[in-house]
Amino acid sequence: MNYPIEIIRSDRTTVALEITKELTVRIRAPKGVPDAELYAIAEKHAQWIEKHMEVMRRKNSARTAYELTEEDAERLKSLARKVIPPKVEHYAKLMGVKPKSVRITSAHSRFGSCSAQNGLCFSYILMRYPEEAIDYVVVHELAHIKHHNHSRSFYAFIGKFMPDYKRRETMLREDQY
Repeated sequence: MNYPIEIIRSDRTTVALEITKELTVRIRAPKGVPDAELYAIAEKHAQWIEKHMEVMRRKNSARTAYELTEEDAERLKSLARKVIPPKVEHYAKLMGVKPKSVRITSAHSRFGSCSAQNGLCFSYILMRYPEEAIDYVVVHELAHIKHHNHSRSFYAFIGKFMPDYKRRETMLREDQY
């Protein structure tokens, strides 16, 4: 494998692979795992790494191809402030959850997040995507109020309210919007 590798050790209990936008393989690992074992894990997942490197290359290409003017960004932020809170309210009632707060951010690396205190953040960049994709992100973040992870239970919970969530999730990866 000919990619730069960055190892980040912490008190975690599992090993996770990630591809950064700088096209580096980031390995997050527990403190006691030897480097040799981490490199072996990366080799074992070489096919996954190659696939996701290509995805990141496409995203990087789309990112540079679609630079927002300040005016466009302000328009999208304004739209997000009008569109997202009512969606959160609608789906929160359906799902039986209650977010502590809803904020619109300028994040470019993620569409949404849920804090440990159940505060939700959504990037205004979502406004470039179809409504179905926006709805998916809202449901995804609301599901984190009940499941603060990406477990099977988390996705089963999403599936109860949005059976076609995988198709919608795919829209977010197709940086054509």
